[in-house]
Order: sequence, then C-alpha cells, then structure tokens
Amino acid sequence: MQCPYFDAWACRSCSLMGRPYDDQLAEKQAHAEELLAPFDVPAWLPPVASVERDYRNKAKMVVGGSTDAPTIGILDADGHGVDLQACGICSPGHRAAFPVLARFITLARIAPYDVGTRTGELKHLIVTESPDGELMVRFVLRSTEPLGRIRKHLPTLLAELPQARVVTANLLPEHKAVLEGSDEVVLTEQQTLPMRLNDVTMHLRPQSFFQTNTAIAAALYAEARAWIRDLAPEDAWDLYSGVGGFALHLADAATDVTGIETSVEAVASAELSRTDAALTRVRFAAGDATAFALGAERAPDLVVVNPPRRGIGRELADWLERADAAHVLYSSCNVASLARDLAAMPSLRPVKARVFDMFPQTTHFEVMVLLERTAG
Repeated sequence: MQCPYFDAWACRSCSLMGRPYDDQLAEKQAHAEELLAPFDVPAWLPPVASVERDYRNKAKMVVGGSTDAPTIGILDADGHGVDLQACGICSPGHRAAFPVLARFITLARIAPYDVGTRTGELKHLIVTESPDGELMVRFVLRSTEPLGRIRKHLPTLLAELPQARVVTANLLPEHKAVLEGSDEVVLTEQQTLPMRLNDVTMHLRPQSFFQTNTAIAAALYAEARAWIRDLAPEDAWDLYSGVGGFALHLADAATDVTGIETSVEAVASAELSRTDAALTRVRFAAGDATAFALGAERAPDLVVVNPPRRGIGRELADWLERADAAHVLYSSCNVASLARDLAAMPSLRPVKARVFDMFPQTTHFEVMVLLERTAG
C-alpha cells in the first residue's frame, strides 16, 4: 500500500507503509516466534492476514485549522492541523463522513481547539463504523459551550449523514494529551452502536473499547471458540472482558462464563448484549481482574485473559501459576509482555499459537496462545 501523506512526510504514523504486505506479515510472525521461542510452542498456526487498507473501524482524528476551514487528522510538530480526510487505513465510511463533519463544524460554529493558545472548543472527532455501515460520531469538546449549537443543527447533520445512528459530545476540559474525558452527553435517541461479529451482536457504548480491525476481531473470536470447543469447560472467566467479545463467543448451554472489566461503560454494553441474546449462563461485572481472581474461592476450568499492552502483571501471573485452572487462553497485543507473563507461569505450557494482524502498516499485531497446565 502506498500513502501520499506518508510519502510527503505529512503523516508517519504507519511506520511500515510502502513495505510489501507479505514481508510485513512474515516479520511479525518471525518476531512472535523469536520472543516465544523459550516456551517451545509446539504448533504455530499460519498468521491471519488482514486487508492492507480500509481496515480501521475507529478513526481518532485531531481537529485543527479554523471554524471556516477545519482540518481533520493530526497536528504537526508546531501544533498546526494536518488534514488526513483521505487516510487509506480508515474505512470508506469514515472517509465519506469526514467532509460532512467538516461542514457541520462550520455550520455549528465549533471552533477547533488551539493547543498553543489553549483556546477553542473541538479537540477530537472519534468516528466508529459498525460492520453494517452505521456510525457513532463523538465530538470531544473543551466545554459545554458549543452544545446548544450542536443540538440546534443536529437534524442537518443526521439528514446529510443518515448512517450516523449515535452522536455524542465528550467533555475534556483539561489541557493534556489524552483522547477523551470521562463525561459523555448522548445527543441522539439511540445510545449504542450494534457491532455484529460472526453470530454475536455486541452493543458498543461511547467509551467502550472495541478491537480496531473488525474482520480480524471476528477471526480472533471465532478461533478462540474453536480452540475451546473441544475442551468443554464447565466454567470460564473472561478477564479484561471489554464489551464481551470472548465471553459472548464462548457462551453455550454447557459453560458458565463470568466477564470482569474495569470499565463500567463496557460492562453495560456487555450486559445489554447478553440480555439480547438471552444468555442465562453468562454474567458481567465491573472490577479489577487481578483483585477478582485473588478474591475468588476457586479457579474455573478456563481463564481467558486479554490485557492491555502492559500484560497481566506478576501478581495475576503468580495466581494463575498457583491456581488449578486447566487451561488459559491468552490474547495479547504486545508479545514482549506476553513473554514476560509466560515466564512467570511455568506450569502453563503453550499448546498452540497464532498471529492475527490487527494493525497492517504498523509493527503492532495480536497473538493468541492456548496454555495447558502440566503435572509437576
């Protein structure tokens, strides 16, 4: 894939841009095998390739420029807006929405935030597209000052962008390098975005985490279900459960599944999905994964962990090493922290592993490993 923004040095976010995709995938596979070599993975399945472009379901764009000429993209080193509305890794739905959103910024007179002077209102646009082409549009604002105008002109936006089913204003008053704040104002009647993967429909709320690459996420969850099917666990935990991707895919009539997630928004999303699917043997709760495990009376047959980049950490790894869970399914977005965690769990040995290329054009990827407890 070639990108004119990358070639012009306007954006260098995709560090592998221009490199043949087969080479990218081979390098990721080699890196994963190298870091996990000390654990003697007996079976590496072929890596799951992504499409090279149009793969992102979530666009996190900085708004710059002026009210009459907003930029949607990133900021340069001097804090000036760089427009990336034609970004090739964003979905076609994103690219179609950006010009409409730029016109709406002008119509509603929402001044882009200026980092240097700390003036203006609109910091980011966060746009998520579902597999069915519906959108969640979030305006990240410094204050509530533009809310009245956004509400006034919202019918115009929805008429021009009918696929926008959820529109919100997120409030981020602090001047700091974060994407969003904690307060969210939902401006539409619909409050969640249905994300249909395989035979599971998840309901995404504004501040809930969801895997960036829809097709690869679907492949990841389907593979997890296939790996677990033959194990037939009576009960399972999904730690760091997010909106319930693994738990909802592992649910069946014979397995009790508990999902634990720190984000209250994500738990609410997962509970709505569970209710809609009438899954009586699945439950979700808000809490810290490590604290939940350490406070439990017993371990389940299966523990699924899908932690952030830092990994599960020594405390949870030590607990898993001591516990009697027969299997652990570990999905990781950072193979270095995965290797560190595996070293702390020598009684859990890899059975098989697979790379899922969640982030083409970058060095990042997902790797999933099935671990089995060994005697002695």
